[in-house]
Amino acid sequence: MRRLPDHLTPERWIAQVFTSTEAMRGGVVKRQIRDVERLAGRQAFLAEVERRGFQAVENGRHFVIFCNTLPIRRARR
Repeated sequence: MRRLPDHLTPERWIAQVFTSTEAMRGGVVKRQIRDVERLAGRQAFLAEVERRGFQAVENGRHFVIFCNTLPIRRARR
């Protein structure tokens, strides 16, 4: 595994996720679970999701984060 740059702290990485254009628009962002765990830590990341009033789901290798406070409904036909 590559060493992370000194300037990339967990706090900065989390901030970058939530200040992305899509997140700022109230959209949806997706991150690989292994990246979250390696760069920020699962607990810290999910605590920030909750602090912001957002919701996240885990599916396969990804976290899908809904960057708004709207309800999530599973779509079915």
